[in-house]
Amino acid sequence: MSVHTQVKRISVPQLMAYKGQRKIAALTAYSAPFARLLDEALDMILIGDSTAMVAYALPDTLSITVEQMAAHAAAVVRSTSHACVIVDMPFGSYQESPRQAFANAARMLAASGADGIKMEGGIALADTTRFLVERGIPVLAHVGLMPQYVNTMGGFKAQGMTEESAERILRDAQAHQEAGAFAVVLEGIAEPLGRRITDALAIPTIGIGASPACDGQILVTEDILGLSGDRIPKFARRFADVGGMIKAAAGQYAQDVREGRFPGLEHCFGVKKPDSP
Repeated sequence: MSVHTQVKRISVPQLMAYKGQRKIAALTAYSAPFARLLDEALDMILIGDSTAMVAYALPDTLSITVEQMAAHAAAVVRSTSHACVIVDMPFGSYQESPRQAFANAARMLAASGADGIKMEGGIALADTTRFLVERGIPVLAHVGLMPQYVNTMGGFKAQGMTEESAERILRDAQAHQEAGAFAVVLEGIAEPLGRRITDALAIPTIGIGASPACDGQILVTEDILGLSGDRIPKFARRFADVGGMIKAAAGQYAQDVREGRFPGLEHCFGVKKPDSP
């Protein structure tokens, strides 16, 4: 009789327990091939609403739908077995009321199999976080620079640069902790503020353009692989030039096709192999 060891996916409570014990490594994924490759290395995979910009070439994150996000999340869940999978709630799917948020979040999790959802918003959304958590939906909060609020924020600008705004963001993060969020993403904020919030909270902070002191870090995978064009965000680092490798491979393929070097007979069906001597 064979013995099979089942790999257990990292759970939301495990992520919470990493606070003060180990750093949380997270990246985004929007498709099965990327998710398979990332899974083993990461603690958390986020299907971010950046799917709108990265996968669909849209100008911002505002127009992607619950159905689209659920489809991408389902592909990621089916392709992974290790990392905790969290999915973004799209703009307009949770801001109206806690009941609207629950209906859409429940639909999202049922359709995708993800482990929890992420919502952007400050104190005004804390009641929604509480409503979801009390009904069994794990919530990753997101404060600071919030791309879904780009129109009211006046663009993608660093937040918490003044004492007043820093205090507001700290209160936002504390409100979501009190409401039951299992962690909070801190995006695009002044470094001392990221450090301060991390020290103040009992739940993990996940930084993106925040502070090395955060309990974890998340980036858009395409940014670290050279797949986002020439522009690299200030808070990211290119760890590999996969984009350059893809361009080189595509160029070599096209040249071989045009010059008759591909395909060869070994790539064809119904061709008899020459007899071996």
